[in-house]
Amino acid sequence: MGMLDSSSVNLALFPIAKGLNITLVEVQWVVIAYMLVLTVFLPFFGRLGDIFPKNKIYAFGFLTFAIGALLNSTANNFYLLIIYRCIEAMGASIMVANGPASIAALFKGEERGKALGLNACIVAIGGMSGPAVGGFLIHFFDWHAIFLPSVPIALIAAYLSYKWLPSYMKKKSFKFDYKGFLYFTIGLFTLLLAISEGHTWGWKSLKIIVLGTITLIFGGLFYFRDKKINYPLINFKMFKIKTFTFGNIAVMTSYMCMFTNGVLLPFFLQEVVKYNAFLTGLLVLPYSVASSAVAPFAGSYAGKNGSRMLTLVGPSIYIIALIIFTTFSPKTPMWEIILASVIMGIGNGCFQSPSNNAIITSVNKEELGIASGILSLSRNLGNILGVAVTITLFDSFREILITDGKNYQQAFLNSYHYTMAFGIVFGISCFLCSYIAYAPNNKA
Repeated sequence: MGMLDSSSVNLALFPIAKGLNITLVEVQWVVIAYMLVLTVFLPFFGRLGDIFPKNKIYAFGFLTFAIGALLNSTANNFYLLIIYRCIEAMGASIMVANGPASIAALFKGEERGKALGLNACIVAIGGMSGPAVGGFLIHFFDWHAIFLPSVPIALIAAYLSYKWLPSYMKKKSFKFDYKGFLYFTIGLFTLLLAISEGHTWGWKSLKIIVLGTITLIFGGLFYFRDKKINYPLINFKMFKIKTFTFGNIAVMTSYMCMFTNGVLLPFFLQEVVKYNAFLTGLLVLPYSVASSAVAPFAGSYAGKNGSRMLTLVGPSIYIIALIIFTTFSPKTPMWEIILASVIMGIGNGCFQSPSNNAIITSVNKEELGIASGILSLSRNLGNILGVAVTITLFDSFREILITDGKNYQQAFLNSYHYTMAFGIVFGISCFLCSYIAYAPNNKA
């Protein structure tokens, strides 16, 4: 449901800007505000998931998401839409923080691997269906309609979550580090805001310097506070576990690696190869199909045999796909574009489920919720960093090449190749972190 919503919204940004009479720079906040709220609340809702009954906290997440989605469909100005998207993001944050933890609590061993694999498969299906569903609704109705499919799905899911998930209380008393949460929220919000807007404002601008300073101050306050209290928001002792620490870094760099191409491939296909938007969408689709097909088998294999092999195979496949992407030109045949997308999807399917399984199972059972929240935080940071770094690198290379006398198309093509090379570096980083995280003597 989350992927269905986000992929539909990405498709609807232009009609939203046109319908609300705002600029494309302003309309980006429909996505940025959602991502910021979702991300900063992940540890908080992960902690709640370790304290309150799973059925109630998860059902409340679906219900909040449904309310936000319904309100979005009624928004008649930009500011209301941003507020409603933040409400929707709160619900999404509850679900994202507690989803893998709920699966880990309900399943063991091989069954847990299968369940996480099936979860990854359904996430990929949501990503696949979003552009088609969103495109249909925008074409025959308007952009408001893209939020409506989530409402009945969320309401049904809230009811089923309440009925089916465990309802027992794990802890009787609720102690929460509100001051630490405030430090964490301010520090992370300013960090993500700087990452999101650095390319627009300029990385050396006063705004970015101020945001960076605030991030360091409040990040430091949060770290030193949570290290000394008895009920920390994030138990930093978890980061002594190699599988948990390097596994999360591997997940973050895997998303940076994937987004290097994921952001630029549609632009390449339309600007250089001159395909229309519909055909571009069809050529991007094989990535999601391959990922969703492989993920359940990868999860099942990891449940039986451990995560180490597949978490090394996945980044290796990323690197192979990115090497192919560095050879693309205006004459690249369609079958090669499809093949490279399929290879990248296979890499993602091989890596994500086994990695998630190993990270979640490396911590104590009572910390599953917060571990799940930190894992989701790593994914979101990878998403944001991947987009920010990719766009910055690409624009920088293109400006340099145009200044050196290259025509627009050649500068675009060369910049695309150079940026893919940096994607390969992210893939190598993911491989190295996985090698350390899932060593035979670690808990994986």
